[in-house]
Amino acid sequence: MAGIPVGICWSVTRKMGGTEMLGIVMGLTLVSSQLLNAYGVAGATAETWEQYSWNFGFAKVHMVGYQAQVIPAILAAITFNYLERFFKKITPSIIQMIVVPFCSILLGVMAAHFVLGPIGWALGSGVSSIVNAGITGSFRVIFGAIFGGVYAPLVITGLHHMTNAIDLQLIADFGGTMLWPMIALSNIAQGSAVLAMIVLQKGDEDAEQVNIPACLSCYLGVTEPAIFGVNLKYVFPFVCAMIGSACAGFLSCLFSCTANAIGVGGLPGILAMQPQSMLPYLLCMAVAIVVPFVLTFIVGKRQGIDKQAQAVAASLQ
Repeated sequence: MAGIPVGICWSVTRKMGGTEMLGIVMGLTLVSSQLLNAYGVAGATAETWEQYSWNFGFAKVHMVGYQAQVIPAILAAITFNYLERFFKKITPSIIQMIVVPFCSILLGVMAAHFVLGPIGWALGSGVSSIVNAGITGSFRVIFGAIFGGVYAPLVITGLHHMTNAIDLQLIADFGGTMLWPMIALSNIAQGSAVLAMIVLQKGDEDAEQVNIPACLSCYLGVTEPAIFGVNLKYVFPFVCAMIGSACAGFLSCLFSCTANAIGVGGLPGILAMQPQSMLPYLLCMAVAIVVPFVLTFIVGKRQGIDKQAQAVAASLQ
């Protein structure tokens, strides 16, 4: 977890087209051993702050590390990249190799530790506290049902990427995340709806060429082929999967299923679960498989999807 800011700064720098090595350096300045470790901030005393502070006479700034902090690292990386672009524009090419790295890193570090870091820390802690309260509070099952149901539509908009930052912050603040298990369950639910379509459209070779790979990739955590290639095409499988995911999310929060980390979603997601959560999470997975499959199969039967597939298969013989 301590190296997360380094990876984030590198990733943001790569995405923004900056110098990746400098992005790594920027990340390292956030977790330097000369700073007070982020995990020691809560227990810091007045004597501790005397040791870990920059004293400028007119102001004193705490020397805090940002281990496992997501938002401060993102803000620092974005600022650094804009600084690098700025200095590249105004610096003669003959001295760019010296001036650009020095000035962009220096000002980036100052901005990160004096302004962006404290703001990002507060934002990250606030977001994780709000989400954790929703997941663990009196109405957590309602939160779980809502999140389980709406996660798939978030994938369509691309907003689902923001949940990774929330997951990492939850892990850093509370030692685990109850959000990631529901994400993996949503993957499974979408895959199960496609599985029902595979059964309904058996014999339709064109449909099978799309359905089978989409189902497999969905069960392994990549939902886009299933969502865009199959479920949204017919609409009702997508809705049935949302219902199944909502049911599974309800149970996941009811049993407080918690993951130690984020990673591959879908069926392998159980490998990230904490030991005490594995058995109840298996039940949640069963719900995410059975409910969307049954609903999609029933609705598909009523709409005659299977008959259409049989007609296509007969025309090919």
